[in-house]
Amino acid sequence: MPFRTAESTPTALLGDELVRVLKLMHVARARAPRHHEQVDPMAYPLLFNLKRATMRVSELADAVHSDVSTVSRQVSTLVEHGLVVRQPDPADGRAHVLAVTDAGTDLLLALREGRDRWLQGLLSEWSDDDVRDLTAHLARLAADLETSLTDPTQRTDR
Repeated sequence: MPFRTAESTPTALLGDELVRVLKLMHVARARAPRHHEQVDPMAYPLLFNLKRATMRVSELADAVHSDVSTVSRQVSTLVEHGLVVRQPDPADGRAHVLAVTDAGTDLLLALREGRDRWLQGLLSEWSDDDVRDLTAHLARLAADLETSLTDPTQRTDR
């Protein structure tokens, strides 16, 4: 149960619920079935980003808010298992961009279908309007969070 006081503000209550949801999502992710035995689920966001556009490792690291060395190791595993390929960068032949393979696309489809089934079950008692409202609010929160992380004038005190 979140910590509440008589003076709890809406943002304090939101903070409590966000901590609770994040912890529960971490547990749910840990319990989720692996869709590829040799690929760490932490690499899945790389595939989702590469499906949108080919990019260099450094661009991918920026897109997932991670360091280049971690992303580089994860990309090596994805390449090793045929889910991603390295291609010459059309803008600079000395560099490479990464692209999702057909096998990577198949894995992404399986991930999305599994996530969709899980969410449909989880939200089965919610109305479509409630789901749309939550989606809109989460998108707004994500955009504001992203801005706060990329704009040095934004405070990130926690």
